[in-house]
Amino acid sequence: MGPLTIIPISGIPEIRPGDPLGEQITTAAAAQDTPLANRDCIVVTQKIVSKVEGRLVPLDHEDLDARRALVEGESVRIIRRRGDLIISETSHGFVCANAGIDLSNVEAGYAALLPVDSDRSAHRIRATVRVAAGVDVAVVVSDTFGRAWRLGLTDVAIGVAGLAAVLDLRGTQDALGRELQVTEVAIADEVAGAADLVMGKSSGIPAVIVRGLEASFLAEGRARDLVRPPSEDLFR
Repeated sequence: MGPLTIIPISGIPEIRPGDPLGEQITTAAAAQDTPLANRDCIVVTQKIVSKVEGRLVPLDHEDLDARRALVEGESVRIIRRRGDLIISETSHGFVCANAGIDLSNVEAGYAALLPVDSDRSAHRIRATVRVAAGVDVAVVVSDTFGRAWRLGLTDVAIGVAGLAAVLDLRGTQDALGRELQVTEVAIADEVAGAADLVMGKSSGIPAVIVRGLEASFLAEGRARDLVRPPSEDLFR
């Protein structure tokens, strides 16, 4: 594998419901002399995807009862509660804090919900870019998650198009010739985490280009491939 380049895309205008996000990303990338190319992967934050899809709802941030009700309404299962924090499972199968509802970088009086179908969102952006730029790219919709047993947050993939979400290496050999028995690499999560190093949490960069991924990674995958089936989950 050659070098991997992560390019922030600046100049994307303020996002509003119904905006042609793929076109805006294409235009902004070209304007900064880093036009999109075949085999690029665009990583887009959940926040702007939710804005485009009208997934903003009125919410008084100080009203804890309203916040709790909203989280419960966006959850299919409540797993743990601790103070104001709720760990729940969403309809997508994600287990995360507060059903993925985001109050940061959202106008006062509103909350951002997760896209209804983040994989479809990624496919829509990919198709729009194909028309606007004439190139075939992969798309990852990313969001910030915590992790069991480890401190800190990192970005993970909640929507995927044109990229293998999980790379199954079982049956192949390691560098010493041993057969790998259980190795499945979360490629889409790794790409999302790498992109977050450039996006940051307060830089105002909602999309980046990840350039130089192995061609074998650019397969059809979906974020749901990253959700461990209940039958294989030792902690449910």
